[in-house]
Amino acid sequence: MPTRSTPLFLARRSYRRRRVMDAARMLPVVGGFLVALPILWRPAETPGGETASGVVYLFTVWALLIIAAAVLARRLSPALEDEAGDTPEHLRGPGAERR
Repeated sequence: MPTRSTPLFLARRSYRRRRVMDAARMLPVVGGFLVALPILWRPAETPGGETASGVVYLFTVWALLIIAAAVLARRLSPALEDEAGDTPEHLRGPGAERR
């Protein structure tokens, strides 16, 4: 069995881009879990529900998901533009500029 003398090296830029892409793929799953989490809350001791705290929680999660998506999109934007530069002319969408 041959042994590998050189360690496996991944370029730092492509490694980080892949991790950001993984985070972007996981964001809907995490968001779905966070939105469904109030279902697991125990009801209050009072006869009325805790609608106010649930609404505040849902809007907070919603806002945080928007911010997280914006941050991930900004971090992925240069990588996707680099890949689009390698795309042949006939596969680009309409209005795509040539570099």
